[in-house]
This record gives sequence, structure tokens and C-alpha cells, in this order.
Amino acid sequence: MSKFERVLRVIIGILVIVGVWYFYASWWALIGLVPLITGLIGFCPLYRVLGKQSCPFKKK
Repeated sequence: MSKFERVLRVIIGILVIVGVWYFYASWWALIGLVPLITGLIGFCPLYRVLGKQSCPFKKK
């Protein structure tokens, strides 16, 4: 996962958690944990299943 995508996921995750909790005070805010956690650890299981590579690695 590229650095830009990781930062974007963390920002989106925080915005979803705060926004949903502020406006609805609901447990649905926990959905924001998915992009937040995947952004923090840099791994998305769905990418592995789909075979997507967003960060090109250097060939030796």
C-alpha cells in the first residue's frame, strides 16, 4: 500500500468515526475502524484476495 493511500485511509477512518458518532451517536461509527486499521498497519486483506498491488516494489 502506498504512503499516500495509507494516510488517506487513516484520515477517512477518523472522519467516518467522528462524523457518524457526532451526528448519529451510533455503533455504526465502528465501520471507520476498517480503513483506520488497514491504513495504520499498511495491509488490506481484500487487496490480497483481489491480487491488487497499489505500491510498486523495486525489482532487483
